[in-house]
Amino acid sequence: MDVFALAERAMRMDEESWARHANPWSVWTRAAILPVLVLAIWSRVWIGWWALAPVAALAVFAMVNPRLFPPPRDPDNWASRATFGERVYLNRKAVPVPDHHRRAATILTSITAVGVPILAYGLIRGEATATIAGLIIAEGGKLWFVDRMVWLYADMCEVSDEYRRWLEPKSDARRPQSQDASGC
Repeated sequence: MDVFALAERAMRMDEESWARHANPWSVWTRAAILPVLVLAIWSRVWIGWWALAPVAALAVFAMVNPRLFPPPRDPDNWASRATFGERVYLNRKAVPVPDHHRRAATILTSITAVGVPILAYGLIRGEATATIAGLIIAEGGKLWFVDRMVWLYADMCEVSDEYRRWLEPKSDARRPQSQDASGC
C-alpha cells in the first residue's frame, strides 16, 4: 500500500494544485497545522467542547491549503523544491528514484508514524510530556522527510526535463537561472 499515493488521491492533486502548493506560504502554513492542531485539541482542557471549532477549522484548512495560494512567481526556493521532490517521489513508479532516497523516505515516514501514537496518547490522557514528545517526533520526522525531498528533487531534476521545468519562474520578468550546489 502506497500511503503517499493514497494521500495524493484523497487530496485530489492535479497540475494546478501542485503548482499552487509549491508556494512557500502553502508549505509553511501546512507545516504549522500539526502543532496548532495539538494546541486546539489540548484547549479542550480550558474551553471544553468549544475546542471542536478550531479542530474543524484546521481540518478544512488542511484540505484547502494546497489550493489556497497562487503558484510562486519564482519557485527556486527550499519550500517549492520540497514540493517538487514530493511529486517526484510520488512518480517513482514511472521514473524510478535512487534506492537511497526510497529508503530514507521509508525511514522518515516510519519515524513520523512512531510519533503519532505517542502524541495521541498524550492528548487523550492529558499528559504534556507524551504530547510534546510525540509532537517533536511526528513533526520532526515530517520536516526531515520534506527536507529529504529537496535533495531528491536536486538529484532527479538532473535527469528529467519535465522536473527541471518546474523551476522556471511563472512571471513574465525572467531572471537568469542560477545553478547552485543543490542541483538544477
